[in-house]
Amino acid sequence: MQTNPSNEPEFLDEEQEMFEHFRMAVDPGQEPLRIDKYMSAHMEKTSRHRVQCAIKEGFVQVGEKTVKANYIVRPGDIIRFVMPYRRRGVEIKPQEIPLDIVYEDDDVLVLDKPAGMVVHPGHGHYESTLVNALAFHLGISQGPDADDERMGILVHRIDKDTSGLLAVAKNDESQLNLARQFFDHSIERLYRAVVWGDLKEDEGTVDANLMRDPSDRLRFCTTDDPEKGKHAVTHWKVLERFGYVTLVECRLETGRTHQIRVHLSSIGHPIFGDERYGGTEIRQGTVYSKYKQFIHNCFTICPRQALHAATLGFVHPRTRKWLRFESPLPADMTALLDKWRRYCKTMPEDE
Repeated sequence: MQTNPSNEPEFLDEEQEMFEHFRMAVDPGQEPLRIDKYMSAHMEKTSRHRVQCAIKEGFVQVGEKTVKANYIVRPGDIIRFVMPYRRRGVEIKPQEIPLDIVYEDDDVLVLDKPAGMVVHPGHGHYESTLVNALAFHLGISQGPDADDERMGILVHRIDKDTSGLLAVAKNDESQLNLARQFFDHSIERLYRAVVWGDLKEDEGTVDANLMRDPSDRLRFCTTDDPEKGKHAVTHWKVLERFGYVTLVECRLETGRTHQIRVHLSSIGHPIFGDERYGGTEIRQGTVYSKYKQFIHNCFTICPRQALHAATLGFVHPRTRKWLRFESPLPADMTALLDKWRRYCKTMPEDE
């Protein structure tokens, strides 16, 4: 079995790094067997129920055809599918960390993440993450070699210094169903951001492939080469203008890592305070020391990229009802905007 082999196309053109792409080649001597039984027998620490959920949501293909659980595998069949990514070798310690829960039932949970909180444990951040807090809230403890896959509950993520709404699946059915909605781009995701500069138009779209920056693996950049980059589309709309900065709303059509940050930076309007993509430089304004001090004070008020996941909408996995949640701007971004409003009122005419 191979994971995301470079010479095999991925049948789902989607961004979620939280999902692994697999390929299985059925052995020449394989006896006829239902595909759900075959897959669960050939996947370590993955239950047949989880496999069946993936099949139900259309994540399993044989050749170019999506199949059902009762499909009988044949020698030479090529099975392609995706599964939520398991962070193997990482111990998940439940920690009693306050969570701002917006909605919760037996299947899903929606929370409002504060800026500064890391979502997943990883290098340099093994504790005090959102997943550690969720492990405590949900009563789940997982060692590095645990059979329990329930800690793969987040179906999307936002950056450490981005605030806002995240959806959590509480069981296999919900996780795979929400994953399908993300792959189909049917999830509603609206962000609010303060960006440098005064955009010429009132709304627009950035359609540019994204790839890792070859000179800095922690950054992403746009590329015209479709072989190197992944398709990404961001729609933006101006909400309020402040002359040197602008409050915009961004609607994600795709959801690549750092997508909004890279896209806005690529058109000359990096997010205010975004150190990685040029947002901590004074990009617009005057040369006066008073203005420079004003910007310094703005960075102190909101010491991170001014980006907030404000709206999240999806179809409930069980009831099939549309759910839509909104999160108000956090205090740091509200204070930043208030400061710019006051500045605009007192701005000298020669500026």
